[in-house]
Amino acid sequence: MRFDGKVALITGASRGIGRAIAIEFARDGADVAIAGRDTAALEEVASACTAARPGARVTRIVADVADQAAVDAFVAETLAEFGRIDIAVGNAGQSIDSLLMRLKAETIDTMLDVNLKSAFYLLMAVTKPMMKQRAGAVVLVSSIVGLSGNAGQAAYAASKAGLLGLAKSVAKELGSRNIRVNAVAPGLIETAMTGKMPEAAREQMLKQISLGRPGTPEDVSGVVAFLCSDAAAYVTGQTLVVDGGVLM
Repeated sequence: MRFDGKVALITGASRGIGRAIAIEFARDGADVAIAGRDTAALEEVASACTAARPGARVTRIVADVADQAAVDAFVAETLAEFGRIDIAVGNAGQSIDSLLMRLKAETIDTMLDVNLKSAFYLLMAVTKPMMKQRAGAVVLVSSIVGLSGNAGQAAYAASKAGLLGLAKSVAKELGSRNIRVNAVAPGLIETAMTGKMPEAAREQMLKQISLGRPGTPEDVSGVVAFLCSDAAAYVTGQTLVVDGGVLM
């Protein structure tokens, strides 16, 4: 897949899946705008993008995408730097586990702010220039937990499930402007966040994976690239599960 002349914007790009997505797009010809909360990590990702394709242009901004003003600033800076946005990937996410009876209001707020409201802010900002272009592709990174639920993750699951309804609704709103909105739902992917899982929970989840292994960030980034490519020009409002065969 090639994205020559395209501009791809990615939130939550400091590490893991977001990092892999940024590198994938840069390698395949796109100029890339990345946002995250870790300055040093963003610098490393930018270097990895230019190493993947010398000459790739990369802009980065340290931002908390749970803040609408920060998202607006990120999009504005990207437009000022590149003049357009063709692809947007909402990958910002956080997991705080808690049984319902112990769940605190601030945990619910954090899950909704980081995982769900940030995607609203991203869509509200990027679809304006995309509507003027009458073209664009957006992918929201959800989770299989948003489809299946998981004990101890009610707030996380609810926020990730919300992304699926958001993608479908906006896909219906913007299809006439040739803007496609899809979601991916990864399973157990080797990232810093899943590395914090208790070993017993990890082993139990591995037993459910038909392919017998956890996924890599690159397993997800390739699917995201497909959904943003011309090969998926007639795909919108869909959720593509990337879980090695857990949910079947």
